[in-house]
Amino acid sequence: MSDRLYRLMLAHQRIDDQLRREQRRRCASPFVLMRLKKMKLRAKDLMQRLSRTPQHS
Repeated sequence: MSDRLYRLMLAHQRIDDQLRREQRRRCASPFVLMRLKKMKLRAKDLMQRLSRTPQHS
């Protein structure tokens, strides 16, 4: 696993934790939720794109 892919996985996990915390709040901000969801999707897309490209040694 590449270093970049590992860092993206950590970022995705961190964003997911933030998203879950925000969703549990009584008055969760829809704008914060939308921003976190977009960030999480972006990280996921980058991970998929990075895992599809051939690795050069």
